[in-house]
Amino acid sequence: MKIFAIGRNYINHANELNSPLPKKPIFFFKSETSISKNNKPFYYPNFSNEIHYELELVVKINRLGKNIAPKFASRYYNEIALGIDFTARDLQRECKKNGLPWEISKSFDGAAPISKFYKIEEFGDINNLNFHLEQNNTTVQKGNTSEMIFSINELISYLSKFNTLKIGDIIFTGTPEGVGPIKINDKLCAYLENKKLLDIDIK
Repeated sequence: MKIFAIGRNYINHANELNSPLPKKPIFFFKSETSISKNNKPFYYPNFSNEIHYELELVVKINRLGKNIAPKFASRYYNEIALGIDFTARDLQRECKKNGLPWEISKSFDGAAPISKFYKIEEFGDINNLNFHLEQNNTTVQKGNTSEMIFSINELISYLSKFNTLKIGDIIFTGTPEGVGPIKINDKLCAYLENKKLLDIDIK
């Protein structure tokens, strides 16, 4: 299983990180051991002092595909979820400063909690879905899939140029503005169209 993660796919998030807007999708990989399911607690790692939450819509690939045209991309997924791309921002900042890859800040164990997958039709138009994250009952992130710089179909088409997409591969599609730090004893709850999909304790 491959876990793709898309960077800077919302204009306001790119701006809040003082990063230039991409002309093409930016992607990296998260390790399989970064996946956490069933609302298991997230244990704050001892190698970072600045872990940030990044809420994202997640898509699961349901058929084999290579060099997929955007107009056919919708045939390659029919389930979605919410996931959190936990980021060790201090490690990422150091890697960027030195021009190094920064998977170390994104791909550690437990860094990708993910909800159960649901059929898209349970929520409506994939290109107009609201989602938000609450930290200790306060909304900290809000987004709508219509705000993506690159749509899900465009992402699938682009990724399939470089990697054959296989059944079960998943794509974290990018995070909206409002990312921020977590601390021990926080509670994070994520909603897709007001349906709670994630409920995670930070320990």
